[in-house]
Amino acid sequence: MIKTVDPRQTELRADCEKCFGFCCVALYFSASEGFPTDKDANTPCINLKEDFTCKVHKDLIRNGLKGCTAYDCLGAGQKVAQHTFHGLDWRQLPESAIKMFKSFLIMRQLHEILWYLAEAFALQEEPIIKEKIGLLLEKTENLTLLEVDALLKVDVDEHRNEVKRFLQNMSDRARKQARIGKHKYSKNIKSHQCDYFGVNLKDFDLIGADLKGACLIAANLKDQDLNGANFIGADLRDADISGANLKNSLFLTQGQINSAKGDSNTKLPKMLRTPDHWRK
Repeated sequence: MIKTVDPRQTELRADCEKCFGFCCVALYFSASEGFPTDKDANTPCINLKEDFTCKVHKDLIRNGLKGCTAYDCLGAGQKVAQHTFHGLDWRQLPESAIKMFKSFLIMRQLHEILWYLAEAFALQEEPIIKEKIGLLLEKTENLTLLEVDALLKVDVDEHRNEVKRFLQNMSDRARKQARIGKHKYSKNIKSHQCDYFGVNLKDFDLIGADLKGACLIAANLKDQDLNGANFIGADLRDADISGANLKNSLFLTQGQINSAKGDSNTKLPKMLRTPDHWRK
């Protein structure tokens, strides 16, 4: 039975109260990526409390933890905590701590794939392709439900490659649809270019643009119409999307939005929320 409810509305939203601080422990923090100092993987952050909450959560940016405001686990944390390890944490089971942290890293990737597939499923209109995407959704969710030892053996890269062609197909169709009726503009971006670090793109035509994997760090996208633009894997850290229209952009995640600079005039897809720190 193919799922018709969009999982992004439920299990793909982070619920830190049901997690055990996995992102604060399992991940490597780098001073060059929005953190005050480096932190080794599998080592608890100094701000993680005994109850797995953060000492400085309300003042992350002021404490130099900008990287924390940008991160989003897409619900992987609570899935590993509550399903894979049945509510037992790494302090209760120190002998299983490394397995927990590795499981979290795999689950995060699977949940990201689920996020993209759910969007492709919602947008796809061709019945045969929609059914195939639905089956991939089901297959991916079944992988997230595996017991820990089986989960740790999942070849995420192989599964991602299986999914990739369906996402590309949907992206190509949606971007083409967004371009219908649009005249060729003198400042179209080059399809093969992916480095836009600090580039002013304000006057470029980005409707239906293919920005997958693009480096858009500190790029100026202010007031841009980004209808149909594909952002899968794009790096939006400190990109200015103030006033931009991303309502119908493709394959955006909350983490990408969290890392960018926007305002109350930025239009986001319905599944994404305006970050609290944009208002500060």
